[in-house]
Amino acid sequence: MRQERFEGNEKVEVAWCPGCGNFKILGLLKKVLRELDLSPGKLVITSGIGQAAKMPHYLRTNVFNGLHGRALPAATGIKLANPGLTVIAESGDGCMYGEGGNHFVHAIRRNPDITVLVHNNMVYGLTKGQASPTSSIGFVTPIQTKGVAAEPFNPLAVAVALDAPFVARAFCGDEQGCLKVLRAALLHRGFSLVDILQPCVSYNKVNTYEWFEKHSYHVEKGYDPKDRVSAFAKTIEKDPLPVGVLYVGRRRETLEESCGIYLKRTTPLYRRGPRFAAL
Repeated sequence: MRQERFEGNEKVEVAWCPGCGNFKILGLLKKVLRELDLSPGKLVITSGIGQAAKMPHYLRTNVFNGLHGRALPAATGIKLANPGLTVIAESGDGCMYGEGGNHFVHAIRRNPDITVLVHNNMVYGLTKGQASPTSSIGFVTPIQTKGVAAEPFNPLAVAVALDAPFVARAFCGDEQGCLKVLRAALLHRGFSLVDILQPCVSYNKVNTYEWFEKHSYHVEKGYDPKDRVSAFAKTIEKDPLPVGVLYVGRRRETLEESCGIYLKRTTPLYRRGPRFAAL
Protein backbone atom coordinates (compact mmCIF):
# COMPACT_ATOMS: atom_id res chain seq x y z
CA MET A 1 0.00 0.00 0.00
CA ARG A 2 1.12 3.54 -0.62
CA GLN A 3 0.07 6.63 1.21
CA GLU A 4 0.92 10.31 0.98
CA ARG A 5 2.31 12.68 3.56
CA PHE A 6 3.09 16.37 3.52
CA GLU A 7 6.51 17.74 4.44
CA GLY A 8 6.19 21.51 4.62
CA ASN A 9 4.38 22.66 1.49
CA GLU A 10 5.63 19.73 -0.53
CA LYS A 11 3.58 16.60 -1.22
CA VAL A 12 5.65 13.49 -0.52
CA GLU A 13 4.63 9.97 -1.48
CA VAL A 14 5.70 7.46 1.19
CA ALA A 15 6.04 3.81 0.17
CA TRP A 16 5.33 2.24 3.57
CA CYS A 17 2.28 0.40 4.87
CA PRO A 18 0.08 2.28 7.37
CA GLY A 19 1.28 1.40 10.85
CA CYS A 20 4.83 0.52 9.74
CA GLY A 21 7.47 1.10 12.40
CA ASN A 22 9.50 3.07 9.85
CA PHE A 23 7.15 6.02 10.32
CA LYS A 24 7.99 6.15 14.01
CA ILE A 25 11.74 5.91 13.40
CA LEU A 26 11.54 8.66 10.79
CA GLY A 27 9.67 10.94 13.17
CA LEU A 28 12.06 10.28 16.04
CA LEU A 29 15.14 10.88 13.90
CA LYS A 30 13.71 14.19 12.66
CA LYS A 31 13.08 15.23 16.24
CA VAL A 32 16.63 14.40 17.35
CA LEU A 33 18.20 16.15 14.36
CA ARG A 34 16.21 19.28 15.18
CA GLU A 35 17.15 19.08 18.86
CA LEU A 36 20.84 18.79 18.02
CA ASP A 37 20.47 21.66 15.55
CA LEU A 38 22.31 19.77 12.82
CA SER A 39 22.42 21.66 9.54
CA PRO A 40 20.91 19.65 6.63
CA GLY A 41 23.87 20.76 4.53
CA LYS A 42 26.31 19.20 7.00
CA LEU A 43 24.49 15.86 7.24
CA VAL A 44 24.67 12.87 4.88
CA ILE A 45 22.54 9.74 5.23
CA THR A 46 23.47 6.60 3.30
CA SER A 47 21.26 3.56 2.84
CA GLY A 48 21.05 0.36 0.83
CA ILE A 49 17.95 -1.38 -0.50
CA GLY A 50 14.72 -2.20 1.34
CA GLN A 51 11.77 -0.49 2.96
CA ALA A 52 13.94 0.96 5.74
CA ALA A 53 16.46 2.14 3.17
CA LYS A 54 13.86 4.50 1.71
CA MET A 55 13.84 6.64 4.84
CA PRO A 56 16.47 9.19 3.70
CA HIS A 57 14.20 10.06 0.75
CA TYR A 58 11.79 11.63 3.24
CA LEU A 59 14.32 13.94 4.87
CA ARG A 60 15.60 17.30 3.62
CA THR A 61 19.31 16.51 3.60
CA ASN A 62 22.09 14.92 1.53
CA VAL A 63 21.42 11.29 0.60
CA PHE A 64 23.38 8.43 -0.95
CA ASN A 65 21.11 5.48 -1.74
CA GLY A 66 23.32 2.63 -2.91
CA LEU A 67 23.29 -1.10 -3.57
CA HIS A 68 21.87 -3.75 -1.25
CA GLY A 69 24.11 -4.08 1.80
CA ARG A 70 26.44 -1.26 0.78
CA ALA A 71 25.40 1.63 3.03
CA LEU A 72 28.48 1.27 5.26
CA PRO A 73 31.28 1.51 2.68
CA ALA A 74 29.58 4.57 1.18
CA ALA A 75 29.26 6.16 4.63
CA THR A 76 32.90 5.37 5.41
CA GLY A 77 34.12 6.91 2.15
CA ILE A 78 32.04 10.04 2.65
CA LYS A 79 33.36 10.51 6.18
CA LEU A 80 36.95 10.07 5.00
CA ALA A 81 36.48 12.53 2.14
CA ASN A 82 34.85 15.16 4.33
CA PRO A 83 35.29 14.43 8.06
CA GLY A 84 33.47 17.62 8.99
CA LEU A 85 30.17 16.03 8.00
CA THR A 86 27.82 14.15 10.28
CA VAL A 87 27.30 10.79 8.56
CA ILE A 88 24.49 8.33 9.29
CA ALA A 89 24.24 4.90 7.66
CA GLU A 90 20.78 3.41 7.97
CA SER A 91 18.96 0.41 6.52
CA GLY A 92 17.10 -2.73 7.54
CA ASP A 93 18.30 -5.88 9.26
CA GLY A 94 18.44 -7.80 5.97
CA CYS A 95 20.47 -5.10 4.24
CA MET A 96 22.90 -4.38 7.09
CA TYR A 97 23.32 -7.83 8.62
CA GLY A 98 22.66 -10.06 5.59
CA GLU A 99 24.00 -8.69 2.31
CA GLY A 100 25.99 -6.12 4.27
CA GLY A 101 27.24 -8.44 7.00
CA ASN A 102 30.88 -8.36 5.88
CA HIS A 103 30.86 -4.57 5.72
CA PHE A 104 29.24 -4.45 9.17
CA VAL A 105 32.04 -6.49 10.75
CA HIS A 106 34.90 -4.59 9.13
CA ALA A 107 33.38 -1.14 9.62
CA ILE A 108 33.41 -1.84 13.37
CA ARG A 109 37.08 -2.84 13.13
CA ARG A 110 38.00 0.32 11.19
CA ASN A 111 35.99 2.60 13.50
CA PRO A 112 34.88 5.46 11.23
CA ASP A 113 33.07 8.23 13.09
CA ILE A 114 29.61 7.34 11.76
CA THR A 115 26.25 6.49 13.32
CA VAL A 116 24.62 3.25 12.15
CA LEU A 117 20.85 2.88 12.54
CA VAL A 118 19.40 -0.53 11.75
CA HIS A 119 15.63 -0.97 11.47
CA ASN A 120 15.26 -4.48 12.85
CA ASN A 121 11.84 -5.98 12.09
CA MET A 122 13.17 -9.53 11.85
CA VAL A 123 11.84 -10.09 8.33
CA TYR A 124 12.44 -9.00 4.71
CA GLY A 125 9.67 -6.47 4.11
CA LEU A 126 10.40 -5.24 0.57
CA THR A 127 10.61 -8.71 -0.98
CA LYS A 128 7.43 -10.04 0.64
CA GLY A 129 8.27 -11.68 3.91
CA GLN A 130 11.24 -14.03 3.73
CA ALA A 131 13.19 -14.72 6.93
CA SER A 132 15.97 -12.23 7.63
CA PRO A 133 19.25 -12.79 9.54
CA THR A 134 17.51 -11.80 12.80
CA SER A 135 14.33 -13.93 12.41
CA SER A 136 13.74 -16.24 15.37
CA ILE A 137 14.02 -20.01 15.19
CA GLY A 138 10.64 -21.44 14.19
CA PHE A 139 9.47 -18.27 12.40
CA VAL A 140 7.29 -19.41 9.49
CA THR A 141 7.38 -17.58 6.15
CA PRO A 142 6.27 -18.33 2.56
CA ILE A 143 9.83 -19.57 1.94
CA GLN A 144 10.65 -21.11 5.33
CA THR A 145 7.39 -23.06 5.41
CA LYS A 146 8.51 -25.33 8.26
CA GLY A 147 10.03 -22.47 10.21
CA VAL A 148 13.48 -20.93 10.44
CA ALA A 149 16.10 -23.45 11.56
CA ALA A 150 19.19 -21.21 11.77
CA GLU A 151 20.28 -19.37 14.88
CA PRO A 152 19.50 -15.65 14.46
CA PHE A 153 22.42 -13.29 13.93
CA ASN A 154 23.24 -11.28 17.05
CA PRO A 155 24.65 -7.93 15.88
CA LEU A 156 25.05 -6.48 19.36
CA ALA A 157 27.10 -9.41 20.65
CA VAL A 158 29.30 -9.21 17.54
CA ALA A 159 29.77 -5.47 18.04
CA VAL A 160 30.78 -5.84 21.70
CA ALA A 161 33.10 -8.75 20.81
CA LEU A 162 34.83 -6.42 18.32
CA ASP A 163 34.99 -3.65 20.94
CA ALA A 164 32.77 -1.22 19.05
CA PRO A 165 32.85 2.21 20.73
CA PHE A 166 29.04 2.48 21.16
CA VAL A 167 26.42 -0.28 21.09
CA ALA A 168 22.75 0.23 21.84
CA ARG A 169 19.29 -1.18 21.25
CA ALA A 170 16.04 0.77 21.15
CA PHE A 171 12.36 0.09 20.48
CA CYS A 172 10.59 2.51 18.16
CA GLY A 173 7.38 2.27 20.23
CA ASP A 174 9.23 3.63 23.27
CA GLU A 175 9.53 7.24 22.15
CA GLN A 176 11.50 8.72 25.04
CA GLY A 177 13.83 5.75 25.34
CA CYS A 178 14.52 5.70 21.61
CA LEU A 179 15.14 9.45 21.49
CA LYS A 180 17.63 9.15 24.33
CA VAL A 181 19.56 6.40 22.56
CA LEU A 182 19.55 8.17 19.18
CA ARG A 183 20.80 11.37 20.77
CA ALA A 184 23.62 9.58 22.58
CA ALA A 185 24.65 7.71 19.43
CA LEU A 186 24.85 10.85 17.30
CA LEU A 187 26.93 12.65 19.91
CA HIS A 188 29.35 9.77 20.40
CA ARG A 189 32.66 9.86 18.55
CA GLY A 190 33.49 6.70 16.60
CA PHE A 191 31.39 3.86 15.20
CA SER A 192 27.99 3.98 16.93
CA LEU A 193 25.47 1.16 16.43
CA VAL A 194 21.78 1.42 17.27
CA ASP A 195 19.69 -1.68 16.60
CA ILE A 196 16.09 -0.40 16.52
CA LEU A 197 13.34 -2.94 17.15
CA GLN A 198 10.33 -2.24 14.99
CA PRO A 199 7.31 -4.19 13.75
CA CYS A 200 6.52 -5.10 10.15
CA VAL A 201 2.74 -4.96 10.17
CA SER A 202 2.39 -6.79 6.84
CA TYR A 203 4.79 -9.73 7.00
CA ASN A 204 5.70 -10.34 10.64
CA LYS A 205 2.64 -11.17 12.70
CA VAL A 206 4.76 -12.43 15.60
CA ASN A 207 7.02 -9.52 16.53
CA THR A 208 4.33 -6.85 16.82
CA TYR A 209 4.26 -3.62 18.83
CA GLU A 210 2.63 -5.56 21.67
CA TRP A 211 5.23 -8.34 21.44
CA PHE A 212 8.15 -5.92 21.68
CA GLU A 213 6.54 -4.14 24.64
CA LYS A 214 6.12 -7.43 26.52
CA HIS A 215 9.46 -8.91 25.53
CA SER A 216 11.83 -5.98 26.17
CA TYR A 217 12.98 -4.04 29.22
CA HIS A 218 15.13 -1.01 29.99
CA VAL A 219 18.57 -1.74 31.41
CA GLU A 220 18.62 -1.32 35.15
CA LYS A 221 19.38 1.97 36.84
CA GLY A 222 23.02 1.90 37.77
CA TYR A 223 23.98 -0.41 34.92
CA ASP A 224 27.54 0.33 33.79
CA PRO A 225 27.84 0.27 29.96
CA LYS A 226 31.62 0.53 30.24
CA ASP A 227 31.86 -2.94 31.75
CA ARG A 228 32.51 -5.02 28.64
CA VAL A 229 31.86 -8.40 30.26
CA SER A 230 28.50 -7.25 31.65
CA ALA A 231 27.67 -5.66 28.30
CA PHE A 232 28.35 -8.91 26.45
CA ALA A 233 26.13 -10.75 28.92
CA LYS A 234 23.35 -8.25 28.16
CA THR A 235 23.68 -8.71 24.42
CA ILE A 236 23.14 -12.48 24.61
CA GLU A 237 19.95 -12.21 26.65
CA LYS A 238 17.10 -13.42 24.45
CA ASP A 239 13.81 -12.90 26.27
CA PRO A 240 13.20 -10.27 27.41
CA LEU A 241 15.52 -8.14 25.28
CA PRO A 242 17.40 -5.33 27.06
CA VAL A 243 17.07 -1.86 25.50
CA GLY A 244 19.21 1.18 26.12
CA VAL A 245 22.91 1.94 25.82
CA LEU A 246 24.50 -1.47 26.34
CA TYR A 247 28.18 -0.73 25.76
CA VAL A 248 30.47 2.27 25.60
CA GLY A 249 33.95 1.11 24.68
CA ARG A 250 37.36 2.57 25.26
CA ARG A 251 38.33 5.71 23.40
CA ARG A 252 40.36 4.71 20.37
CA GLU A 253 41.40 6.37 17.14
CA THR A 254 38.76 6.79 14.52
CA LEU A 255 39.52 5.75 10.96
CA GLU A 256 39.92 9.42 10.00
CA GLU A 257 42.46 9.99 12.75
CA SER A 258 44.45 6.86 11.94
CA CYS A 259 44.63 7.98 8.30
CA GLY A 260 45.92 11.38 9.33
CA ILE A 261 43.06 13.33 7.77
CA TYR A 262 41.40 14.62 10.94
CA LEU A 263 43.83 17.49 11.39
CA LYS A 264 41.38 20.04 9.96
CA ARG A 265 38.12 18.26 10.53
CA THR A 266 35.94 20.85 8.79
CA THR A 267 37.94 20.89 5.56
CA PRO A 268 37.15 18.35 2.79
CA LEU A 269 40.13 16.52 1.32
CA TYR A 270 39.86 18.18 -2.10
CA ARG A 271 40.62 21.53 -0.45
CA ARG A 272 43.73 20.39 1.39
CA GLY A 273 46.33 20.30 -1.36
CA PRO A 274 48.52 17.58 -2.94
CA ARG A 275 49.44 15.84 0.33
CA PHE A 276 45.98 14.31 0.54
CA ALA A 277 45.30 13.93 -3.18
CA ALA A 278 46.32 10.24 -3.24
CA LEU A 279 44.28 9.23 -0.19
